[in-house]
Parts: sequence; C-alpha cells; structure tokens
Amino acid sequence: MPLFRKTRAGAPVGFFEAEAAGLRWLADASGARIARVGLVEADAIAVERIGEANPTAAHARAFGSALAATHAAGADAFGAGPDGWAGPLFIGRRPLPRAAEATWGAFYARDRVLPYLAVAQEVGNIAPEGAAQVRRACAVIADGAFDDGEPPARLHGDLWNGNLLWSADGVVLIDPAAHGGHRETDLAMLALFGCPYLEHLLVGYTDVFPLIEGWRGRTPLHQLHPLAVHAAGHGPSYGAALHRAAQHVLDLVASP
Repeated sequence: MPLFRKTRAGAPVGFFEAEAAGLRWLADASGARIARVGLVEADAIAVERIGEANPTAAHARAFGSALAATHAAGADAFGAGPDGWAGPLFIGRRPLPRAAEATWGAFYARDRVLPYLAVAQEVGNIAPEGAAQVRRACAVIADGAFDDGEPPARLHGDLWNGNLLWSADGVVLIDPAAHGGHRETDLAMLALFGCPYLEHLLVGYTDVFPLIEGWRGRTPLHQLHPLAVHAAGHGPSYGAALHRAAQHVLDLVASP
C-alpha cells in the first residue's frame, strides 16, 4: 500500500509507538476505518496514504454509524491505553496521563483537564479567575455530578476535523490519542473545531448508539479537555473559552 511517512527529530520515547498502538486498537474495533500502519520507528511512523475527496453528507452519516461501533468496543477502564501498549500516551506533542478508573468524573477532572490547566496558567494563557473557575468545575466533576454509569468507550481522543480524512470511500481516521473515556468527549471535540455535515454524522451515530438525554447541553463539559490542551499551548483565546465552558458546567449543576 502507498505510505505517508511522518518524522519528528527528538521524539519522546514511545511517541510513534503509542500512535501505532492507538491506530491498531481503534482498527480492532471494526468500526470506523483507520489508516493502516506500515511501519513504526523511534523517530517516524508510516501509515496508509489516503487520497482525499470532498466531504459528503452520506459519508458523514456512515462515519457516524461506524464511530458508534468503535466507541461500543470499549476499553478496560477510564484512562486506559490501547490493549497491549504499556508505554506513554500523548495528545499532540503533550503527555496524556494514564488511569485505571471505574468512574468517569474523577479521571476526567484529574487527568484530562487539570494537568493542562496548570500549564495554561503557568504560561499566562488563562487569567487567575478563569483558572479558579475551571478548578471549581473540576471539583464538581470529580465528585461525580456527571457520572452516568456508562462504561468506558474506545475513544479516538483527538477527534477534530483535521484527523478525519475524507476519501472517495468515506472517512478515515489518523493521529489518535486513543484511550478509554466517555464517548460524548469525542463528539464534543468534533463540534468544537467544526466538522462538515456534523448533524448527518450525529444521526448516523445515534441510529446505532443512542446518547443519554441532555447530551447536547453537556457538550461544554466534554470540551473542557480539548480546550485545556489548547489553552496550554495556543494562546489566551483558548483560556477564555475554557473559562466559559467551566462556567457552563457550573450552571448545569446549579440548574434545577
């Protein structure tokens, strides 16, 4: 198969191996189509080269159905990495903490929001009052306010439109930060950064795997993670957005 090779000088130990493990784990779900791994080295990975085409509503809906199957394949725990991979995890170039939690909220606050909030505050990308509000929201989340009994889903983990390749045969996924998490987090990331034909995608998804009532209102809750990651390295506009999302979470709890 034709390959696309990515390199990174000075890549952390396990960086490309983690990507390969995530791609293979997602592919094992037999849901969404995943770019196949050709080879992996300490400083490079080569994956299937995908010929790109214009997005279509039909492909979006088919991808939604396939993504639901990927999520349903599950994970060992909230925060678990791909099966068979005991090494480090990453989101983009940043470390992604592992966990083995039975409930979602404690894991999400501790390992998917607070580590990146600390970096964002250190580099000045979020104001002190904003950081305090995010920490208040995380305390509520960690206490289980949004735990709903759903088992860990098999997440892509970095599911923005840039990691969806639209081909003539449908959507192919690349560059995961694969782990066990809540399936609404993948969907919230798609909504955050924009995705062609998102409503068609969601119809395909919910036809296969209905979401718990009120999921649209929880979207900012599940956007705390990608917003915190971006606030850590992409400027104060993301810190402000993170602050707004945290306020929304607190409003959800305060609502009767």
